[in-house]
Amino acid sequence: MSEPTPAQIADELKSKRPIVLSARPALAEPAAAPDADEEWPLPGGTAWVYYGKGHKQLVKPFITADGFNSGPSKLGELWEYLEGGAYRFISRLRERGYDVIIVGFDERSASILDNSRVAREAIMRAIAQRTGDAPLKVGGFSMGGLVTRHALAKMESEHIDHQTDLYFSYDSPHRGAWIPIALQAFAHYIRDLDSRFSDQINSPAAQQLLWRHIPEWDSTPEQSQQRTAFLQEMERIGEWPMRPRKIAVANGVGTGAGNGINPSDLAVEGKGLSVSGTKLYTQASGSKELVAKLRVVTLKTNEVRTSGLPAIDGAPGGTLEGFGILADGLNELNPWLGFKTDVPIRSHCFVPAVSAVDIRDVATDQDLYAPIDDMSPGDSRLDDFKLASQNEGHTLVTEELCSWIIERLG
Repeated sequence: MSEPTPAQIADELKSKRPIVLSARPALAEPAAAPDADEEWPLPGGTAWVYYGKGHKQLVKPFITADGFNSGPSKLGELWEYLEGGAYRFISRLRERGYDVIIVGFDERSASILDNSRVAREAIMRAIAQRTGDAPLKVGGFSMGGLVTRHALAKMESEHIDHQTDLYFSYDSPHRGAWIPIALQAFAHYIRDLDSRFSDQINSPAAQQLLWRHIPEWDSTPEQSQQRTAFLQEMERIGEWPMRPRKIAVANGVGTGAGNGINPSDLAVEGKGLSVSGTKLYTQASGSKELVAKLRVVTLKTNEVRTSGLPAIDGAPGGTLEGFGILADGLNELNPWLGFKTDVPIRSHCFVPAVSAVDIRDVATDQDLYAPIDDMSPGDSRLDDFKLASQNEGHTLVTEELCSWIIERLG
């Protein structure tokens, strides 16, 4: 049998589900969510409303916004995520009389500033439809925490009464998120075969979220101009909403203990003929550190090296199976195409704990691995926060973290 052509490889890649990074794996058939009591079409998104126990209308609004991914928010996936695990977060909220409003976006990889307008519309509609004067609780998971943080702060800067007394975020990257440069480089390296992975890395939301970004496989990692503009916008509106009490939870520990991933370890290795020679490594600090060897179809192997970055893959924080998602996607291809891949390390730190609780930047090992438990809580701009008892999956819904949030709703 002859070797596959680039056109055949491209056709096969495009026929499969895209390789995109998400804390929630794409479900071929998401569980059907129960019918919402109300569905609000919003400019740029949708909100689904589930009344609290004993309610027949909106009384105590609890608004939670979706996080980063590619494409539109899907209610079935959101419901499975929030309700399908060991701790049923929506049910617990409704049992306490909160009317849960789930805010989704037409495009989750659009600019945070665009999706902030969706959250703002949901807040205004909740105020308009609410019976009584119970204050709103507003926040979100991952990027959703930044979307709602911006929405509330911008409303305050414009002297608009958001009537919110509590803001929450769930493993949100307040000081930046991290995708290994090796993964970003591979995404761009295969762009001519299938651009969807590269498109996600280069999307507005990804560039605004990522602490360091590369637009091409051989680019120097740096802060994206879109992130710079986003940070300037946050500074312009005061960084944080001032009126609500601000709380956050992190899926990483506060002890400073890493997740067990060592720097410079082999994470992904190409074994098939089309990717033989490809090797992706975990990030190491230092100068001219090798993070990737890239070879896809062509004979030449290219190297990617970095300088001045910390050993962030192993830092305490919420983890993402980025290496595993890539390997699984390649291994789903027809074996004849030669994309067989081994994945010795599936996960990496995605949202460092210090970022999720806004207490340190993520530029150095000293900050990333700092014992938050020993710091003054006043170092954070949050009023209160909770760290997980172990480093676990980014935005994993747990009783430990969700019950802590519920206890602080008042």
